[in-house]
Amino acid sequence: MNSPFTLKHRVVFITGANRGIGKAIAETLLNYGVEKVYLAVRDLSTVAELETRFIDRVTPIFLDLNEPNSIFAAAANAQDVDLVINNAGILNGSNPLAMSAIDSLQHEFDINVFGLVRMAQAFAPLLKKNGGGAFVQLNSIASLRSVPEFATYAASKAAAYSLTQAIRHELSKQNTVVLSVHPGPVATDMAKSIGLVDAEPATVVAEAIINALEVGEPHVFPDSKAQQLWAEYESFARNVIETI
Repeated sequence: MNSPFTLKHRVVFITGANRGIGKAIAETLLNYGVEKVYLAVRDLSTVAELETRFIDRVTPIFLDLNEPNSIFAAAANAQDVDLVINNAGILNGSNPLAMSAIDSLQHEFDINVFGLVRMAQAFAPLLKKNGGGAFVQLNSIASLRSVPEFATYAASKAAAYSLTQAIRHELSKQNTVVLSVHPGPVATDMAKSIGLVDAEPATVVAEAIINALEVGEPHVFPDSKAQQLWAEYESFARNVIETI
């Protein structure tokens, strides 16, 4: 288990905060009582509506997970952060035998895997400086189970989950809580693009993150589909993964 992490009055940094799960997390945390949220996006104009609603409690900041310099620059301009939520990611979805598979793998690993590593490298020193804090990684049920049509995405999320486990171990040395989040089908633009219509609202993920942080859970499987997988995986996670 993790140490409980209270959210009131925290300063939060969220990647991909302009839509879908990222936007839902930002809205939910602001309504819950965090002090400020950095909205990390590639196009600052896409968070104008959040700026209008929350005024001085949000700060848009440029970040592109495919541009390493932008990640470290964002960290340099967010020195007061004590909660990082790495939500941004991409889904190309390619069968491993398709001629597009290698290109899909390269693109998805650039964002979903290398982006995670760079986020951890950039923000770990800040979290340590600010007392430890927390690092939340948006993984997926695809981290644990692949299907042919989304094989390259699943491979990237499996790699991200493996890295999350190692990051949790390393950051525990500086009292940083690490939470791995594994949503199933959630109603987002990404889900629509691959034809997932039977999906739960993104707020389910946001609320589950709050609860998991505050009770000290290292994993959260937020929606009903994810919970079905967790029922089978929990024993292994508790007895093997979480003991590292």
